[in-house]
Amino acid sequence: MKEFNTTAVCIPSKHYMVDISERVKEIKKMVDAGKYFTINRARQYGKTTTLRALRIALVHEYEVISLDFQSIGAAGFRTEGTFVQAFSQLLLDRYEFIGMNVPDKVLDELTNFVQSDPERIRLDQLNRTCLRWITLSKKPIVLLIDEVDSASNSQVFLDFLAMLRGGYINRESEGMPAFQSVVLAGVTDIKHLKAKIRPEEQHKVNSPWNIAADFNIDMSLSREGIAGMLEEYEADHHTGMNIPEIAGLIRDYTNGYPFLVSRICQLIDVEVSRQMSLADAWTRTGIDEAIKLILVENNTLFQSLTGKLTNNPELKESLRSILMEGERVSYNGLQDDIALLDMYGFIRNENGSIRIDNRIFETVLYNLFLSDEEMKSSIFSREGQLEKNRFVKDGKLDMRLIMERFIVTYTQVFGPLEDRFKEKDGRELFLLYLRPIINGTGNYYIEAQTRDQTRTDVVVDYLGEQYIIELKIWRGERYNAEGEQQISEYLDYFGLDTGYMLSFNFNKNKEPGVKRVQIKDKTLFEGTL
Repeated sequence: MKEFNTTAVCIPSKHYMVDISERVKEIKKMVDAGKYFTINRARQYGKTTTLRALRIALVHEYEVISLDFQSIGAAGFRTEGTFVQAFSQLLLDRYEFIGMNVPDKVLDELTNFVQSDPERIRLDQLNRTCLRWITLSKKPIVLLIDEVDSASNSQVFLDFLAMLRGGYINRESEGMPAFQSVVLAGVTDIKHLKAKIRPEEQHKVNSPWNIAADFNIDMSLSREGIAGMLEEYEADHHTGMNIPEIAGLIRDYTNGYPFLVSRICQLIDVEVSRQMSLADAWTRTGIDEAIKLILVENNTLFQSLTGKLTNNPELKESLRSILMEGERVSYNGLQDDIALLDMYGFIRNENGSIRIDNRIFETVLYNLFLSDEEMKSSIFSREGQLEKNRFVKDGKLDMRLIMERFIVTYTQVFGPLEDRFKEKDGRELFLLYLRPIINGTGNYYIEAQTRDQTRTDVVVDYLGEQYIIELKIWRGERYNAEGEQQISEYLDYFGLDTGYMLSFNFNKNKEPGVKRVQIKDKTLFEGTL
């Protein structure tokens, strides 16, 4: 029986996975055209799985050298000689253990590199051996290298790239033998590798990889692709799931991020199915349970993301501004912080504006930033925790009571609203109050389509029920009426009859509290602070 996989490479015969054959065909076209390029995507985005599928698709027409630079330790990148030895050993291992075709003369030279004094070996010697191999090979040779991040601080690796670049240029200008195609895979793109180890005045010159073609192939998993994977699972398990609905929900939460798609399915199959029947697990309720589990786990992807923020405080502040202050930032790939956030997978370009890549990342980041605030002042989270039992009745949240108690607590702690108050302050404090109430049972996310500096919609999923709370600064009766109409339409989108509005009002004549308002067939509970 197959299973969902979230570690290392996915193999079709062993794992439920989205069909990536069309993606591989598009990449093969680049190889057929003789392109050199980098598959540059965030951590755990299916790069290794794609390379494996690409190798299988190429072997009939090409001699494929497929290497993983994780196999080369730090010592292997210390000097030209140690790199040539490590690189040669990888090739000899491929020859010995999987039967890769290597001409005898090339085999002798590689063996000689491994056995020689590294101080006497130079990179240009490896280059000549590669040229000889290309000349002797009956098929064009394609070089695939995974995990190039392992060489991220190595000048030798950049010199190796320059060697490949020289081969590409000489092929085009002089007809010299060269690899048909070179494909690198990693998180960090080459210009960032160079920026780390070159003095400022040097890294402005030509990159050793400036011959690389742009790689614009979408590697996210589509709703249709996810549905195809679920169809295969359903044929084995007969759960009766609504495949289009479940595929759509998974896509909405993940934006097709491969690890997150597989992790949700894996948790439903393995963990959630222990709490309920398999049929119930593959429903919206089961997905909510899986999301809840993901948000509290310390998986390798989240470790990688938070590690990047710890090492780059300026990136953390940029994300905080986008999330907590509702700033709309234009996407500009030439701006360093934006380029890094995109490269690491935090953000995406949506119609020229920056968006957090997916709802799960957004909630993980919100929780991270809210935890920072809790460390400064935990009164709101303590209040929510103490009052938690009062806010749940018959398995449903009493959102009206939550708003009422939040208004009382805020007023007791801070007094009347001051002009210096910002909407993001209210959002942070309300989420600090709400989070311990739903923690362990429900989830929340911020609806990206309505998030800006004047209005934010918080969507709460709790035991199969959804609650929409609009947070906004009071800007007069007309603006409030427009807000009522907007949330009414938004409730239609979610198929709900009841919604909630919380306004931060500076008017001294206001009446704090929560009132019920009927807008046609919708019931709104409007809170005023």
